Amino acid sequence: MNDTATGTADAIGRLRGYIQSRIIGQDKLVDSLLIALLADGHLLVEGAPGLAKTRLVKVLAQGIEASFHRIQFTPDLLPADLTGTEVFQPHDGQFRFQQGPLFQNLVLADEINRAPAKVQSALLEAMAERQITVGRTTHALPELFMVMATQNPLEQEGTYPLPEAQLDRFLLYVRIEHPHVEEEARILALARSEAMMDANTPPPPPVIPQRDILAARRAVLNVHLAPALETYLLQLVQATRHPGAYHAALQRWLRHGASPRASIALDRCSRVLAWLRGRDYVTPEDIQAVAPDILRHRILLSYEAEAEQVSRDHIVNEILARVGVP
Repeated sequence: MNDTATGTADAIGRLRGYIQSRIIGQDKLVDSLLIALLADGHLLVEGAPGLAKTRLVKVLAQGIEASFHRIQFTPDLLPADLTGTEVFQPHDGQFRFQQGPLFQNLVLADEINRAPAKVQSALLEAMAERQITVGRTTHALPELFMVMATQNPLEQEGTYPLPEAQLDRFLLYVRIEHPHVEEEARILALARSEAMMDANTPPPPPVIPQRDILAARRAVLNVHLAPALETYLLQLVQATRHPGAYHAALQRWLRHGASPRASIALDRCSRVLAWLRGRDYVTPEDIQAVAPDILRHRILLSYEAEAEQVSRDHIVNEILARVGVP
């Protein structure tokens, strides 16, 4: 790495360390958020309430030069509540566009499955196109634009599950669990420290300018992916589409395989993970580490799999076990 690339990597490393000091027991979620940020994608998180999902994005926003907005999705939300709308100005008799919360750098879409389909579509269109059209005018979103959406797996009454085609727009789909007892003890200590504004509470690191985030995205693209590993990640995706070539049970369990977005995501995210781990080359372990979060929401289960209570994670693990590593 040259000096500029090394400085950018050091800055991201300090940011990562700071976030982990403020978000205890969710290291995987922290890494997933940074992977989505540096891979220029969006993140869907499923977990019970109280697992620091909102806090995570707020802490990230403290560490980088970025605006942040949280949107609580509810059944009565309208698309204009996200995108903005034309507002009449009485003093000159003109309509002017008033930007909605999507015009921020970091957007937390809390409990996305509680909003109806039109609102979900408005958000997902902005995620895919990086622009919003109101009337006849198209408005570009910021270059640094990332959505982290959350789902609550405990309550399904009054929710609107995202269709598979819309789930495919998310780079990663991460599931998180409660922390271990030792981690929860550290959470208690951190909460007390923050409540008392303890002088020992670590200050936030110097704010990373957006240009460094964009530079890190370019640096990630230079991480080497060997041709054999590119073939390997393509075979993982092919195994979701032609499962019978790998195992008879997979043929029964899978109804539809992953789209080409899965291949692109595996390529980009494995490079980011290697870069975060301080390497300029991808290993099979990098691909295997990101594969579950990339594939679990891009495959459709058959009726047989649902009847046998076979989970998507089990199927992804079977694919990883049966596709040969180069």
